[in-house]
Amino acid sequence: MTTTTASLPQPAGTPAAPALSPVLAMPPAAPADAAAYFAARLAFHTDVADVHASLAAGATDFVVVDSRSTPSWDQGHIPGAVHLPTAQIPQLAAEFLDPAVPVVVHCWGPGCDGATRAALALARLGYRVKEMIGGIEYWIREGYAVDTWEGPRQLPADPLTAPVDSDDCGC
Repeated sequence: MTTTTASLPQPAGTPAAPALSPVLAMPPAAPADAAAYFAARLAFHTDVADVHASLAAGATDFVVVDSRSTPSWDQGHIPGAVHLPTAQIPQLAAEFLDPAVPVVVHCWGPGCDGATRAALALARLGYRVKEMIGGIEYWIREGYAVDTWEGPRQLPADPLTAPVDSDDCGC
């Protein structure tokens, strides 16, 4: 889509001011404001690569919660995750989660607000929680193994979402 900007007639010999791109139609935040925003964002979110790397290294300082339905869980879930469907969080969280251990919650993927709803429910119960952006979709697309009702399964990484020649994207 092309955006056009109406321009006023310019006096002869006056160079026209360059039109702002749609990217800068809203100017970037001041550096201090941007730093505060991005620091806060990282306090609320993590990504599948960091979760995978942490679990592979034996991290025990957080627990992964899959907030999807039982049929979805059976279809494939992160090894070691706790299954706690969003609707059951108020009744079952205390049975499955230690309030002293931070929770990383996920649902299907970026097109789903299920993890956000689950994170809200957990936060309201007093849990420290982060949302795993990308959900199980990006876990699988990045080539990480899942457990299914039939046993473990691992697909090759999607070259559009994960590096093909390295375990690390460099970010």
